[in-house]
Amino acid sequence: MKNMDGRPLIGTHDDIGAMVRWLFTVAVLVVLIVAIGGITRLTESGLSITQWKPVTGALPPLTDAQWQAEFAEYRQIPQYLDVNGPAGMTLADYKFIYFWEWAHRLIARIIGLVFALPLIWFWVRRTIPLGYKPRLLALLALGGLQGAVGWWMVSSGLSPDALDRVSHFRLAAHLLTALLTLGGLVWTALDLKQLEQGTPRSSLGRFTFVAMAALTLQLFYGALVAGMRAGYVAGAGWFHLDAWPLMQGHLFPEGVDASGGLFHALFNDPFLVHFLHRWWAWVVVAILVVMGRRLRAIRQRPASVAIHMAFGLQILLGVATIWSGVNLWLAVAHQVCAALLVMSVVWGAHALGRRDPVNLLSAA
Repeated sequence: MKNMDGRPLIGTHDDIGAMVRWLFTVAVLVVLIVAIGGITRLTESGLSITQWKPVTGALPPLTDAQWQAEFAEYRQIPQYLDVNGPAGMTLADYKFIYFWEWAHRLIARIIGLVFALPLIWFWVRRTIPLGYKPRLLALLALGGLQGAVGWWMVSSGLSPDALDRVSHFRLAAHLLTALLTLGGLVWTALDLKQLEQGTPRSSLGRFTFVAMAALTLQLFYGALVAGMRAGYVAGAGWFHLDAWPLMQGHLFPEGVDASGGLFHALFNDPFLVHFLHRWWAWVVVAILVVMGRRLRAIRQRPASVAIHMAFGLQILLGVATIWSGVNLWLAVAHQVCAALLVMSVVWGAHALGRRDPVNLLSAA
């Protein structure tokens, strides 16, 4: 069905189905880049490429002279001068960390193309349903913003007076932008699926807004923990209760520095940030249990099961990461599970938005 100027009001089932598959494909790629981003962070690779070259940077150094030039640039930044240089970093060591940052940026470029090229195709063919162009353009803009925020984050670790790592606030902004984009992709795909089935798109209700806000705060604190390397402050040791549920043998950690004020400590003290991240998680779990019960009440059991599996696995991976002394692969799995949890919660919120009478009244 089309309006008078030829634009599709609904679109064919084949067109909408193709768009749904396209958006879910991009969502899978976003989960992949979250995983690679975790490896990049944990291997301290994020500062290995000291320039932002959106086009020419797609190719890594190909000759020994090019590698030497890149390594020379890296040897000027604080991370090398304060940490890796004194540790005796070789060119081979540098190539290892360069690979992960290059792979991270390459996948970001691929995501941009996988989103932009089909969008142009659907746009030219005039098959985008009415009302969806602004949302798709917003998702494209979020992708571009993600690249800009990524470089803004990296630049925080390159200046001569920087620490040996990036700003934890900028890292949090980078991760949350990626997860916001992921949530937008899933929600839009589910709305299109509803359109394909001839039912109205969902709206965000009061309860689901609170649930997603609580989860966002937890993800924010998780990013701060990662950026400040606060995962190490609890201690380590498998099944060592002094590392979890306690922190170095105490429920509330010793060593919290509130000399700069409580507000400063809430976002900058690694002990307090870690403490808040591990215990706010249980508030999120309680909210998600309620969400699961509401989903089961409206016969949306698959979404409920997905949410319970995601937060259950996330808790187990978080505890295992602490007990292991922040093992790389456990920490990466914890970060990937966070992305899967976002997808499952968006799915649940979307399902409740279709069925909740309060949402329908507010949308009327």
